Amino acid sequence: MRELIEELKNIKLAIFDLDGVIYRGQKLIGNADKVIQELKEHSIKIIYNSNNSTLSREMYVERLKRFNIPSTISDFYTSAYITAAEISKIKKHAKIYIIGDVGLKKELKLMGHEVISHPGDYNMIDFVIVGLDVKFTYNKLAIAQKCILDGNAQFFATNSDATLPAENGLMPGAGVMVKAVEVCTGKKPVKIFGKPNPYGIQLILNDHGISPEQACIFGDRLETDILAGNRAGIITIAVLTGVLSKSMAEKVKDLEDKQCIPDLIVNSLDEIFKN
Repeated sequence: MRELIEELKNIKLAIFDLDGVIYRGQKLIGNADKVIQELKEHSIKIIYNSNNSTLSREMYVERLKRFNIPSTISDFYTSAYITAAEISKIKKHAKIYIIGDVGLKKELKLMGHEVISHPGDYNMIDFVIVGLDVKFTYNKLAIAQKCILDGNAQFFATNSDATLPAENGLMPGAGVMVKAVEVCTGKKPVKIFGKPNPYGIQLILNDHGISPEQACIFGDRLETDILAGNRAGIITIAVLTGVLSKSMAEKVKDLEDKQCIPDLIVNSLDEIFKN
C-alpha cells in the first residue's frame, strides 16, 4: 500500500467531484478506481459531490459500478439531491416545473414533490428549478418564463457550471440553461444549491462527524470545486484531468479571487501518493 503525501497524511474523508476527475463521459480517467480503493485501504471515507444533476444517486451507483468502483447511495451528495432536500425545507409536497433531466426529477419525487411538465395553470407552480437538460428546448424555456412572470413560481438552480467535461472535449453545462431563464425573466435564481455554495460540503462534514482539517476535495474546476472547498475550510486539490488545463494552472497564483486557489495541484490522482 502506497504512502500518502505529507499534505494528506491526516485525512479521514476524501470528497470527489465526478465529471473530469473520476471519468469523462463513459471513460474512466487514469487509475481513478485503483486510487479510490487505496484510499479506502487507508481507512479514508470516500464521498462524491457532483454538480451534475442529470442522474439520481441510484443511477450514479450503477455508473461507478461499471468503472469497477463500488459505492452506495449514501456516498453521493449531488446537486439534485441537495436541491431536493433544501426545497423540502421551504415547502412540503410542492408543485414544481423543471428544466432538467431524470436525476433531478427522481430526487424531487422521492421527497414527495410533484413534477409537472405541462402546467394548465401557471399559478399552480410553486418552484421552477433549472439544471442540466440535454433536451433543452425553446418551449421549455417559454413555460419556465410563464411560471415565473405570469405565475408566482420562485426560480432556483441546481448549479451554474458553464461547461461539462465529455470524452471528446467540453459540452454546454447547466449554467447555459440557468442563464437563459435569467435573461428572459430578468430574474436571478433565489439560490443556486450546487458548488461553489459550500452547503453540500458542510452537510457531508456534519453527517460524518469530520472536522474540516481532516477532509479534502478533489476537483477540476477552480470556480466551483476549489472555491466551495476553500469556503468550507477543507484541503483543496485541483486535478488537471478535466476543465482545468496545465496552462491555466500555471496562472493560478495570479487569480484575483484568492479563494479559488487550491492548496495542491496534481496532474493525476496518482500523484497524491509518495513515489
